[in-house]
Amino acid sequence: MKQQVVAELSTAELKERLVEEQQHLTKLVLNHAISPIENPNKITEQRRTIARIHTELRKREINA
Repeated sequence: MKQQVVAELSTAELKERLVEEQQHLTKLVLNHAISPIENPNKITEQRRTIARIHTELRKREINA
């Protein structure tokens, strides 16, 4: 997910999306531990997406 897309979402949507993304990351990591996934870069991209959402939430918290 690009930073522009993250910035366009509302705070409630971001919090909801954060939970979904964290669950997806957990599934990816568990699946990778059992049998290697085709593209392990998906895990890295998922972590970055979560970090982008955390950053946007923190930025809004500071500005409020």
